[in-house]
Amino acid sequence: MKREPFAFVRPSTAAEIPQPDDAFADVHVLDMNHAWHNAGHDSIVGLVRRLAADAEADLAETGLTVRVISYDVRRRFLLPPPPDGLAMYVGTGGPGHLDPRMNHRDDVDAGEIAESPDWEAPLFEFYDAVERDDRAMLYGVCHTFGLLCRWSGIAEPALRSAEKGGPSIGIVENVLSPQAQTHPWFSQLAANLPDGRHLPIVDSRHYDLIPQGPSFPDGITPIAYESPSRDEPAGPALTMCEFARKPNGVPRIFASNHHPEIPDAAELATLLERKLAAAEVTRDWYESRASLVERLRLQNHIEAGRLLAAGYSFGFLLREGLRDVIDAARTEKARRGPTISTTL
Repeated sequence: MKREPFAFVRPSTAAEIPQPDDAFADVHVLDMNHAWHNAGHDSIVGLVRRLAADAEADLAETGLTVRVISYDVRRRFLLPPPPDGLAMYVGTGGPGHLDPRMNHRDDVDAGEIAESPDWEAPLFEFYDAVERDDRAMLYGVCHTFGLLCRWSGIAEPALRSAEKGGPSIGIVENVLSPQAQTHPWFSQLAANLPDGRHLPIVDSRHYDLIPQGPSFPDGITPIAYESPSRDEPAGPALTMCEFARKPNGVPRIFASNHHPEIPDAAELATLLERKLAAAEVTRDWYESRASLVERLRLQNHIEAGRLLAAGYSFGFLLREGLRDVIDAARTEKARRGPTISTTL
């Protein structure tokens, strides 16, 4: 019987986390949204679904299914097991301060969240395990970026003040660092930017991440910074960073402080309408995000560059990583021989 190319699992308890299975090529999503309304988590799942569809011929050849397992990290304290060889993890955005001890109230207008900090130490230990295993990959956006900065000690969060215009919301520009312009991966992006440096991104940033030292530790590479304007130097806030690299030059642990997971305008509109129809979000939330769809449509000349930048900072990385995961799962399945799978 033909297997579907894609499956999705959302465990509610540790006991419900599925075991590794030769029939699946797993992608682990670390959901940091704390159940707040968002489009990012579903956009990530949708992207992996599309990548699985693109790889359907390879998957069908060996009877594999791409399985996304989504872990509610901040509310249910769920995490994947530490990596044991090749594995891919994706960290989402989320609300509130990047230090959970600073979050002590639910206030939608202030962007706060009431939560326990008990998930942080296990998460940082998990990051340690991913860093140690040179075949494990971790790609993150927004909140995950800030957590990786705090975990590594390279930058600390600073609430964007009124002097800086408050939260950075909408389509803005970042600027590539000098290191990015000669990077084996990001130099390809630079070569496709009109000035080789500035790139449009979708932002929803309440906190800047400010580097804490004059230089970065060995193995950590700043990739982009905020760009107040094209006539000014790059701002102090770090917006993209590589924390580890594969031998072939592709980032292995990488995150951005924006939202490259957001799809094109048509797909985003469909996603928002589906969430509204399913009563997953409020009408006010829907309309606030629908305004982004209109901006994306009106700024069509920017959208192509935005999607290209999003590819290099997220989508293309997931595509490369998923190809590796599929190849590894296929190899392992062939090594072990035929098995009967009964779980998703």
